[in-house]
Amino acid sequence: MTLETSASSAAARLDAPQIITELPGPRARALIARDQAVVSPSLTRAYPLVAESGSGYVVTDVDGNRFLDFAAGIAVCSTGHRHPEVVAAIKEQADHLIHIAATDFYEPRYLELTEHLARIAPFSEPAKVFLTNSGTEAVEGAIKLARYYTHRPGLIAFEGAFHGRTMGALSLTNSKIKQRAGFGPLLPMVHHAPFPRVRPWREGSGGDGSAELEVLRRDILGRLIAPSDVAAIVIEPIQGEGGYFPAPAPFLQGLRQICDEHGILLIADEIQSGMGRTGRWWAIEHAGVEPDIVTTAKGIASGMPLGGFIARASLMTWPAGAHGSTFAGNPICSAAGIATMRLIEGGLIENAAAMGARLRAGIEQASA
Repeated sequence: MTLETSASSAAARLDAPQIITELPGPRARALIARDQAVVSPSLTRAYPLVAESGSGYVVTDVDGNRFLDFAAGIAVCSTGHRHPEVVAAIKEQADHLIHIAATDFYEPRYLELTEHLARIAPFSEPAKVFLTNSGTEAVEGAIKLARYYTHRPGLIAFEGAFHGRTMGALSLTNSKIKQRAGFGPLLPMVHHAPFPRVRPWREGSGGDGSAELEVLRRDILGRLIAPSDVAAIVIEPIQGEGGYFPAPAPFLQGLRQICDEHGILLIADEIQSGMGRTGRWWAIEHAGVEPDIVTTAKGIASGMPLGGFIARASLMTWPAGAHGSTFAGNPICSAAGIATMRLIEGGLIENAAAMGARLRAGIEQASA
């Protein structure tokens, strides 16, 4: 049975989508009212869905309504909700060891997962890995490592970027004003360069990012910050919250050239685009570009809180105690990550490539 027919059969068995009450339903309304009394209003809550259970790509709410999850749990559940192999790995690990701090001790699952991540690193030299609890923490760690290794303070990110909401990552984020308003001052010496997009005011770019590279060279590095002060250029190979724009291959190749010219590190934020979602482990691989550091999270553990950053081993020169985490890569999360990566290697990358080509062909045909 193929992945496609298996998914179709699952949807048929679950009879989804299926709406049996008004939305939100009575139980959902009662829970939402209780939530509003105690939960921080900073959560955006895009839709009044109160989830009860999930299976495959179907989520069932507390009133029994079934929804197709086209967001994959916000790019998290790449193997589907509650994949049986991931569930089994979590249960087995919970029966043995729930927590030990990898920052102080050694743990087999942590090691196995980091070995796996190092093997798929998008560069051709040995890699080292640091696990985190989230994507934002991965970005924070990458910033620290870049600054430590280069002894430089400056950072360049891009218009429309989203890298997280803690102070360092937020300094790079540039997608919505509500994410930054009221939290300044943010990190100094952070500049945002234009990102190649299909927008009316950027039609002159020609679509290859050459105009944006020129702005980066002339205005950012030529007027606003000296290249010798820049630790890293941080980019999403496919912008997520900024509008789902893929960076053109020539643009990414141009960034690599700029970094090589000036001793700047190139950080690929693959928290949304990585883990096989584009038909390769990392989206930046489509451009034939090797970053120096890559961040990952979301799809790495099928819903368990896990992230990390992978760097060229030659960059990880910081000493013991320079960076750490109490919970990151705990045994249960690591077990989920190992099971997830095995599933991705078992045909999901090829399926993503095939389904992506099919979807694109259908959209192009419909718009012709």
